[in-house]
Amino acid sequence: MPDSSAHQLHAFGLNHETAPIAIRERVAFPQDRLQTALNALIQATPAEEAVILSTCNRTEIYCKTPHPETVADWLSDHHDLAGFDITQYLYHLDGSAAAHHAFRVAAGLDSMVLGETQILGQVKQAVRYAEEAGTLGPLLNKMFQQTFSVAKAVRSQTAIGERSVSLASAALKLTANVLGPMEEQRVLFIGAGEMIELVATYFLARHPQAVTVANRSLERGQALATQLNGECIALTDLPLALPHHDVIISSTASHLPLIGKGMVERALRQRKHRPMVMIDLAVPRDIEPEVAKLQDVFLYTVDDLGKVTQENRDSRQLAVDEAENIITEQVNTFLSWIQSRGIVPTIRSLRDHAENYRQLELDKARRALSRGEDPAKVIEHLSQSLMNKWLHHPVQALHHSQGTRQQSLVDAIRHLFPGENT
Repeated sequence: MPDSSAHQLHAFGLNHETAPIAIRERVAFPQDRLQTALNALIQATPAEEAVILSTCNRTEIYCKTPHPETVADWLSDHHDLAGFDITQYLYHLDGSAAAHHAFRVAAGLDSMVLGETQILGQVKQAVRYAEEAGTLGPLLNKMFQQTFSVAKAVRSQTAIGERSVSLASAALKLTANVLGPMEEQRVLFIGAGEMIELVATYFLARHPQAVTVANRSLERGQALATQLNGECIALTDLPLALPHHDVIISSTASHLPLIGKGMVERALRQRKHRPMVMIDLAVPRDIEPEVAKLQDVFLYTVDDLGKVTQENRDSRQLAVDEAENIITEQVNTFLSWIQSRGIVPTIRSLRDHAENYRQLELDKARRALSRGEDPAKVIEHLSQSLMNKWLHHPVQALHHSQGTRQQSLVDAIRHLFPGENT
C-alpha cells in the first residue's frame, strides 16, 4: 500500500478467544473514564488518532501511529501491569488487516454470540467517545463510518443473525438446567443497563415467581422494575435481598465486586442451603470468583455462557462465508479510499505548479499590452510560453531516458495525453 496512512493504521486488542475473563477484566476501560484514557494515549505516544472499544468480551485500541509498539506499552502501563506480560494475550493487526478486523467485529462475526447486534451499538458508542475526546481523525472516522455500513449490509444481506443463541437465552438455559421451571424462581437483576434489560426480557417471558431490580440509580432501576412488573432496591440492600432470590444476574459498570463470598455464605445459611444460580455478565466481574467454590452456588460468567452459544455456530457457516465476502469487498473499497487520499498532495502540487506558470505568463502579457504591443502577438507569445513550460520537463525526461524507463515514460504520456499523434 503506497499511502503511509494504511501503514500507520493499527489495531491492538484481546478478546474472549485470546484471554480469559481474569485477564480481560484487568485491561477493561470503564465507560466513564474512556475519554480520559484516550487523551492520555495521545499525549503519551506518537499516536495521532485513537478509538478504544471496551466491552465484556474485548478491549481493543484502533489508532493511527508511526510507532505501534508504544501503544502496546501504554496499554500495559495504563493498567499498572508492570511485571506482567500482557503481550501473550494481545493481537496486533495493521493496514488492511486492522480494517478487516474492525468490520468483522461490528458485523458480529468476531463475537462470542455469532451475529449478535449489541456489539454494533458498542462500537458506535466507542466512536462517539473518541469524537468527544478529539481523538477521532479523518482516517479512523472514515474506517468506522464504513464499518457501520458493512455491519448494516451483513445484517440485511445474510442470515448471520438468524437462530442466534444469545447470552440471554444461554443464561436462561443454564438456569433451567439447575433449578427447573422458571415459574418457581425469584430473580434478582443487579444493574439496569442494556445487557440486564435484554436478559430480563428473556426471563420475563418465562413468568418467574418474582422479579427485583437492584441499581445504584434508583430512578433508572425503578423504571426497569416497572417495565418488568417487579420491585426496585438500592445496591446497599443486596445483603438483605440475596437470601430471598434463587437467580441472581448481574451486569454493572462497578470497578470492584459487589458480591463477595462472605455475603453469599450468609445468604445460603438463611436459605438453608437451597441452591442458587448466579450469572455474572460484567467485566470486571461483579461477583468474586471465590463464590464458585461454595457447594450450593452455581456461578457462571460470560465465558461459561459463551460455551453454550458456540454450539450453533457451525450450522451457519454459509451465512458467515457470505458475510466475509461482503467484508473483503468493503476492505478493498476502504484501501482504495486511502490510496486516493495519497494522490491528493500530488494533484494539489500539480495545480499549484500550473497556476504559478499561468500567473507568471499572464503578468508578462499584461505588461506587454500596457506597453502597447500588438494584442495578437501577445496572445501568441502567451500560448507559446505556456506550451513550452508545460512540455519542457516531459520532453527532457524522454530525451534523457532509455530502455524500459523510456518506454514507461512513453506509455505514461500516451495514457495522460491520448491522441492519434502519441
